[in-house]
Amino acid sequence: MRIVSLLPSATDMIAELGLLDSLVGISEDSNWPPEVLSKPLVARTRIDVSELTSAEVDALVNQSASESHTLYAVDAQLMDELRPDLVITQDLCEVCAVSSGDLATACPLGTDVFSMNPRSFDDVVESVITLAARLHVRERGVDVAKKMRATVEGVRAAVAGLERPRVFMAEWIDPPYGSGHWLPEMVEAAGGTNVLGKPGEYSFATTWEAVLAEEPELIVMAACGFSLEQALERSSELRLPVRTVVVDGDAYFSRPAPRIADGVRQLAHLIHPEAAEDPGLPYAELPLGVAHAG
Repeated sequence: MRIVSLLPSATDMIAELGLLDSLVGISEDSNWPPEVLSKPLVARTRIDVSELTSAEVDALVNQSASESHTLYAVDAQLMDELRPDLVITQDLCEVCAVSSGDLATACPLGTDVFSMNPRSFDDVVESVITLAARLHVRERGVDVAKKMRATVEGVRAAVAGLERPRVFMAEWIDPPYGSGHWLPEMVEAAGGTNVLGKPGEYSFATTWEAVLAEEPELIVMAACGFSLEQALERSSELRLPVRTVVVDGDAYFSRPAPRIADGVRQLAHLIHPEAAEDPGLPYAELPLGVAHAG
């Protein structure tokens, strides 16, 4: 089977399932494992965020949404040359990855398009099995799913009975976005109490005043689609009167793939270092400040 993955989380899953040899094309945002970087790029983002602040990125994304402009350009000629049997995409978030709407005229006639749209942690786990079945390796998917659940259940056991500090998960920096989808569940599994966000719902823009009014004891910057380095560059001057930690949101939090189980482990260590082992994932702490961003 020849697979084009236009969804970074699906690329992660394909790697976990041992099917990278079947992967013939990816999107620009697919960056793990490193060996996928040699695959042909079938889709690229229309916005170069490398030199933009988080506020500028947010403004451009909102402008594109209001004008019904797609954020991704799909190379129809390359798609035709690759002759995929299956193209994987999503319809959950037009900002996060190529959507099925972007493929309307890009896929060769008759190409099988598979859309993945998880909203909760269970959805993410089940999507691994669903994709594996679609790729004729269902049992491998079951094994990956079992490992994800076992990892999270191990964290739950480690923090059971402990106090639950209030945690704000920031899915964006400027403006701050309250977390949605599976992130509130990750906080709960890690032994925290999520503030300003509901499981399964969309993330939403708020203000740092509103965040601080919720009296969080820990703020975790897990900027959607940003690595630790990218998020740190855009938040390094932020000073909040609450312990604030910047993490690799792209790898372990915003991407609905097997590695979110590792994200739960990291959250547990940040919330309960006395009970949860450090999984060794990268993070950085921002200096405390008496002032906050507007």
